[in-house]
Formats: sequence, structure tokens, C-alpha cells
Amino acid sequence: MPHTSRRPRVSAGRHRPSRASRPGAPRREQPAPRRPQRDELDLALDAAAATPPPEATTFAGLGLDSRLVSALVAGGIHEPFAIQARALPDALAGRNLLGRAQTGSGKTLAFGLPLLNRLAGTASPAPRTPGAPRGLILVPTRELAQQVADVLTPLGRRIDIRIATVYGGVPIGRQISNVRDADVVVATPGRLIDLMERGACTLDNIEIAVLDEADHMADLGFMPSVTRILDATPAAGQRMFFSATLDRAVSKLVKAYVADPALHAVAPPVDATPAEHQVLVMDTQDKLPVAAEIAGRPGRTLFFVRTKHGAERLAKQLSRAGVDATAIHGDRNQNQRQRALDGFTAGHPRVLVATNVAARGIHVDDVDLVVQFDPPNDPKDYLHRSGRTARAGNTGLVVALVDRAQVPELEKLHAEAGVTAVQHEVAVGHDVVREIAASGNPIPAAPAPPARTAGFDRPARPSRQSRTSGSSGPSGSSGTAKPRLGRAAKRARAAEGERAAARHDTTGSAGSAGARQGGRPARDGSARRDDRPRQDDRPRQDDAGRQEGRPRRDSDSRRDDRARRDDGSGRTGSQDGSRSRYASRRRASGQTQPGHAGGGAGRPVRTRKTSRAA
Repeated sequence: MPHTSRRPRVSAGRHRPSRASRPGAPRREQPAPRRPQRDELDLALDAAAATPPPEATTFAGLGLDSRLVSALVAGGIHEPFAIQARALPDALAGRNLLGRAQTGSGKTLAFGLPLLNRLAGTASPAPRTPGAPRGLILVPTRELAQQVADVLTPLGRRIDIRIATVYGGVPIGRQISNVRDADVVVATPGRLIDLMERGACTLDNIEIAVLDEADHMADLGFMPSVTRILDATPAAGQRMFFSATLDRAVSKLVKAYVADPALHAVAPPVDATPAEHQVLVMDTQDKLPVAAEIAGRPGRTLFFVRTKHGAERLAKQLSRAGVDATAIHGDRNQNQRQRALDGFTAGHPRVLVATNVAARGIHVDDVDLVVQFDPPNDPKDYLHRSGRTARAGNTGLVVALVDRAQVPELEKLHAEAGVTAVQHEVAVGHDVVREIAASGNPIPAAPAPPARTAGFDRPARPSRQSRTSGSSGPSGSSGTAKPRLGRAAKRARAAEGERAAARHDTTGSAGSAGARQGGRPARDGSARRDDRPRQDDRPRQDDAGRQEGRPRRDSDSRRDDRARRDDGSGRTGSQDGSRSRYASRRRASGQTQPGHAGGGAGRPVRTRKTSRAA
């Protein structure tokens, strides 16, 4: 028997049970999931967050421009938030800076105020360089760009600093015009590179560059574009990086572009967000009815899903259930997304369904409920979604809708995010669901649109009869108003007029032998004879070599030419048109052609065609 290294197979009947499945064997516990190793940058920010907070102060005490302080007071902002009080002294001093704070804690003003203050202090009477801004703010999404611009534009207006937004989804021509006269550009990386390649924007004059939500840019794959943009800015300029989480690929970016930064962070509370978190566990078939019941609450509700198709589908399902809802996601252009956000801000509709693309760009006041219809896979996405509520010290509620199979995964997600949530087994009409559906501040109903009267409340135009007769009444002698035509009736009447004109042109050209010339419409005979030279009026050379001006011929002479009558000289009419012209004149005077037997105006005798040689 040849030697083999294979081990003999164990038959199915002799299969030995594993040690873990043996009766009485100790059960092996599953190892706890290992937490990802934290970056040294994150550890340094934790140490910065542990430092005692600075003493209470005001914006004026921090050295901010008095015009900016007045603008803040006019907007109802009197004291700086925690991240602003920590970061503003170093930022106003011109130091590079790294800031970390939770969503809704005031990061925008933490980097926006130093930027505006520096540009206001270095402003000179020299005119702006077209297409060369002095301040740059990079953000990952369009919504976040618009949000930052909405916060900083009123402040910049006080100090004569112009702010322009640059992002995709809108016509690039208008943005090129806005960038030409801007001092600060708030941009997404892709569209800014488009403007740089077109030569419409240069970054040579950038004095201060800000990178907001740097970790999200790394998640979206924007790091190559971000490094290209930062390479185009002066290395001696001030740079500030802000985000809710500064880790992942951001550490490499900081080491390459930020020299000796000042680190500032705000310690998160015991729960990562100040909002209350609940988990509603239910059967799969109850998920949509429960979501519709919650969406019918009187306050604003923000739903988050994973996919674009899921956002559209949930918005339609809620609308069919009687809840007015709209969706926002990456496949919609900027105008559609902005209209959806404006309507949600106004409270009409009260329900907005969004994907993660809007988790870092939606800033709407009085959003007191966020529903995680599809829980995310990343704990940081969960935190950013939850950060749309309980902003600036307000309270809020975050609800996750899951079935029983998703509970272990969601518990792990909460543990990694540092969130403590309460679970409830619910169904349609459950007390917890009813309590959530009755919460929220009621939003006034949308104002009814003005009733359209189709123009009959305005004075009608006088009819043609009244205008010609000089009557001053609105409808002539009859006293009845002439009905106004709608757009469809006007288009139909114009189309009928074009068809009638085409028929007239066709009949006119067929009956008048060239009523058109060069595509121009036919006119009456006198106008053609007066100001339009005909082919017959042009000089033509006869057999003897002399030129003579030929008058216009009538239709009889043209029929004679087509019939090719013989004029007695051996030449047919088609060979010499002047012969038939003289023949028509002789017929008009009562003469006949030679060889005509009957005389008078009878039809001439057709002779046999002879050759020129004969």
C-alpha cells in the first residue's frame, strides 16, 4: 500500500462532537470587540479637552472687532460658547489651530470670527484683485457650505467683506462671477478645482485657510483634492482645522500642512450628545406604520435612511399615509435640495427624509426629533445624525426603529458611540409611540395661496370693434367683456395662422411664376414690378450679339415658349425667347404669324422642328 500523507476521513456516524458542545463542557465566551487604536492626535485633543475651561468673558474682551461684536449682539449672541472661548484667543493671534467639538457647539463662529477679524484688520483701500480671494473655507457638502455662508454673510456685510459659495449642482457661470469680487470663498473641493483649472480663481492671495469636517472629507475620498488645494495656498498663511472628530487620515494632513498647531477641544458630556436616545423594537411589518404614526406629530421630524432610493421611497410612503414629506439626497440638484431645506425650515412640510449626505449640513432650528429609520454602520455617522437635534443647549430626542434581528448590532453601535439608550418593545398604537407622536411644538399651518381669478377681476381689453369705432367702454356697444385667451388657445391660434400663411405662400408661388425670391413672401404685382427685378428684366444677349432690355412677359408668351412654336426662321421659341415675345405682341394687335391659315387670334400651326444645319 503506497504511503500517503492524507489523514483518514472520519465517517458521519463517528463524528466527534466539539469540546464546546460536549455535555458539561464550559461554554467559551466570545471575546469582546477590540476598540480601534486611537491616534496620537486624538489623544492630544483629549488632553486639551481635560484642561480647565477659561474664565467667562465676552467677545469684546477677547479682542474682536467692535463691528463684529455689534453684529453678534444684533443676532442675539452675547457670550461665546465653550469651543469659541477656548479657540478665539489663539486664532485671533494668528496661530495655526486644531479644534474639536460636537455638532451644534458653535464651531462655525470659532473659525469664522477670526477669519473675518483678520481680513477686516488687513483691509486696504486698494481694489480687490478679481478672482483672488483672501480667505478660504473648505467643506465636504453643499448644505454645509450654504450653512457656513448663511452664518458669516451678515457678519461680513458689517465690515465690507464679501463671501461667495462654490459647490456643484448649480451653474458654474454665476459662481465665476461671484468669486471675481469675493474676499472669502466657502467651497467644496471638486467645484473649487474646476474654477482653478478654468483660471477663474487663484489661491495665491489666501491669508487664512479653514478646513471644516476634515474627517468627513477623508471618508468621502476628498483627500487628494484637499492636498492639491492646500498646495496652491501660501505656506506662510494661517490654517485652522475644525471638526467633530479629528482622526483617520486627518493626522497625516495635519503633519504635512499645519505647523505647531494650538489644540483646543471641548469634552463631550457623559452621553456623547445631550439628546435622549430610545430604541423601538418591533416586527418588520410594523416599521412603516409606526414611522407614519410618529411622522404625523405636530413638530418637525427628521428621518435618516441609508440610500437615495430608500429616501425617495420612504417620502412617497409617508405621503400616501397622509403625512406631507419631502426627501433630500445626493441625486437631487442643488435647487431641489435647497427648496426642500427651505420648506422644512418654514415647517411646510414638517417631515424631511435625508441620507448621510445631509447629516453634516442640515442646520434647522427647533428640530426636536430625529428618527433613525435605517441605523448607520458607523458610530460617527450616528453621532452626526443625532447632532441635528438638541443643538446649542436645547433638548431633543433620537429614536431608532429596528426589528429584533438588528438589536445586537445597534447595541454595539451605541457602545462604540458612547450612547445610553432605552429599549421598548412596541407595535402600532403603543403608548410609547403615541407619546412620541403627540410631542413637539405645533407649527402653524401654511398660509393659503391667494385665489386665482384668471384675470377677470382686471379690466378687459377693449375689443377690436370698440377700438376702431372709438368707443371708450371696455367692451364696445354690446357691454359684455371679451374673454381673455389662455396660453393654450394663443398657441393654437398662432399655429393656425402659420398654417394659413403656408397655404397662401404655396398657392401664390404656383400661380404667379416666382412670387417668391430668396425666401421672401409674395407681394402684389405692382410691388414686384416696382422694386424687384425679374429674370426677364435683366439684359440678355440675342443671336446677333447685341444686348437689349427685355420687358416682363405675360403668361401667354410663357405658354408659347413651353410649346416651342416656330416663328418661321427655323428656330423654335425655346431656342430664342425673343421670337415668341414678338409673336404675342402681333396676336394682341390682330396680326397672325406667317403660314397661319385662319388669321385672327387662332392657334398657330405647329410645324416640324428643323435642325440648325437645315
